[in-house]
This record gives sequence, structure tokens and C-alpha cells, in this order.
Amino acid sequence: MLEKDSTILLYKLFIIVAFSMFFVKLILKYAHKLDLYDVPNERSHHCVITPSGAGIGFVSALFFSFVVFEFSFVQEYWYIFVSIFIVFAMGVYDDRHEVSAKLKFIAIFLAVFLMWLNDCSIYTLGTWYGYEVVMPSIFALFFSMFALSGFTNALNLIDGIDGLSASVSIVILTFFAFLGFEYHSDMIVLLSSFTIASLVGFLFFNWHPAKIFMGDSGSLTIGFIICVLAVLSLEYVHPVALVYLMALPLLDTLIVMLRRIKSGKSPFSPDKTHIHHILVKFFTMNIPQTVGFLVVLQIVFSAIGYMILDSINKNGGTNLPLFALLGFIFMFILFYMIFTGINTRQLLIDMQTDEKVKSVSL
Repeated sequence: MLEKDSTILLYKLFIIVAFSMFFVKLILKYAHKLDLYDVPNERSHHCVITPSGAGIGFVSALFFSFVVFEFSFVQEYWYIFVSIFIVFAMGVYDDRHEVSAKLKFIAIFLAVFLMWLNDCSIYTLGTWYGYEVVMPSIFALFFSMFALSGFTNALNLIDGIDGLSASVSIVILTFFAFLGFEYHSDMIVLLSSFTIASLVGFLFFNWHPAKIFMGDSGSLTIGFIICVLAVLSLEYVHPVALVYLMALPLLDTLIVMLRRIKSGKSPFSPDKTHIHHILVKFFTMNIPQTVGFLVVLQIVFSAIGYMILDSINKNGGTNLPLFALLGFIFMFILFYMIFTGINTRQLLIDMQTDEKVKSVSL
């Protein structure tokens, strides 16, 4: 269908960008009345109170676009849209009232459970040496809960500097759109491309210096949408390739959690040791340069994942999935060593600078 209507799809995407800009501007205009503000905390890079909750605007534009342009897909995949709405509703509530991590996990579990009831879940871990690893239904539910909640929150955690989360998400979603076109999956193409258009509209207001942040209503919902696309793609894609397609948020979360655990802290404790925090200092507080670097990094990761997938599908590489998984583990160790080293050096420099300031003042 989409091969015949690619021009019409392009027109729709331009309209969705306009929808998104309109809805985000409404949120920006009434943020003070809706009490949608982001107050700087231990994770924040910004220093002033800034309007937030733009996710309410661009996700609303996404839902509105599907109802207007592709309502038949809403009817066919109603359980997916309801699941996304559950996560979105929790994000909206969190933007207005700070909620616990436990409540967020409950919302994601309900969304995953609804999808599982409709046979949309992670049932396979891929084919390894000629044998497909298929999980029983109940194990698929709990593994899906672990995987989807993990990545949803991983994307939430990289939403730390202007334009980063939206830009990285656009890269990931673009590769999913390519997969949808290649394997003739209209749902994957539409969900990924409509979400890209919604994020482009938001980026007009979120690029540095940001006028508004997406908030949890945006980051949780986009993270969950990417998870949904990953689950839908399992029909065509080996899971190890998906790990590369979504590598940057995964690596960042795993590195930060390991560092906190080694320091005797809770893996969920807030701090400023994420990759983007470290790189902002490395690039002398140049936020656009930091975002550009991380976007290019995600493009490289996604391209590697796409090549791994292509090689597995065309050549039926028996050893490739294992080598790809070991490669990702090696990359995690390498990134952990590099960014922990950079962070330690930055802390030492900050301490030496503070000591010099104190000695001069005395």
C-alpha cells in the first residue's frame, strides 16, 4: 500500500509537523496555567525553571493524526494505541505531579500486559546456530515487561540536554521506518514516520536554547513507541540487531547503573554522570556539538545493526548473532572504561579548580 502512496504519505508528514508545532505551542503558551514547569534537580543540566510537558502536545498531535489520516489502523491495532495511551497518561500525570518509579512501572506493565493478551509480545530470542529460542507465553510476558520497561526508562534518562532525546529518537525511528518499507509492514512505517514528524515539530521549540522540554509525557511515550516497533519488528529482525538499533540509550543506562552500584549507590539514584553530561563538559559546554556527536554515534550504531540484520537474513550467518552480541558486550566495557575515565578526570580538574579559587580568595 505504502509503495503506491509514498507521495501522499510525505504530504501527511508535513501536515503532522504542523499539527505538532501547533499543539506544542499551545502547551508553551498555557504552561504557567497548567503548572507545567521543570525545576532543576540533581539530573538537570539547565539552571532555570523552564516550561515542560511538550510531550502532551506532540503525542496528542500523533494520536490526532492517526485518527484523521489512518483510522483503520487505529481500529485494527487498537490494543497498541491503548497501550501507548496508558504510558502517555502516566507521563502526563507525572508532569503535573511527581510520581514514584513504582507507579511508572505499574503503568508500563499494564500496557505490556494488554499487548500480550493480543499476542503482541517478545516470544522469541532469535535463531542461534539453527535453533530458534522460543519462550512460553508466561515467560514472554515477564521478559517483555523487563525489556520494554527497561528501554522506556532508558530513553527517559537520556532526556537531559536540549534536543538530545528527540534527535536520538528520530535516528532510531528512521531505521525502523526503513525496516517497515523493506519488509512491507505498513504499521511499522506509519507508526515510526508519524512519530518522527511529531518530534520534528517539537524540535523547533526544543533545540538549544530550548523554550520547552518534552517531560515524561514525551520521553516515556516515545520510549514505549520505540519498544512497540521493536516487538513488531521481531517478525523480520534478529533481536541482536535491535540491540544495536537502540544502542545509545541502552549503553548509557547500563554504564550509569553499573557505576552507581560500584559506588555503593542505588542504580536509580539521580546524578550527572550520564554520557551526555560528561560530553557536555568535554565539549566545553557546547550543547549543539554534544547532541550532534551523540546523534552521529547513534547513526553508526543503527547502521551496524542494519548491516548485521542484512547479513543474517541474506547469508544465514550461524556465528554472526553470537559475534554481534559479544561485540556489543565489548563495546559496553569499552564505553564504560572511556567515560568513567573522562568523568574521573573532570572531577579531579573541578576539585583542583575549587582549591585554586579558595587559595586566591584567602
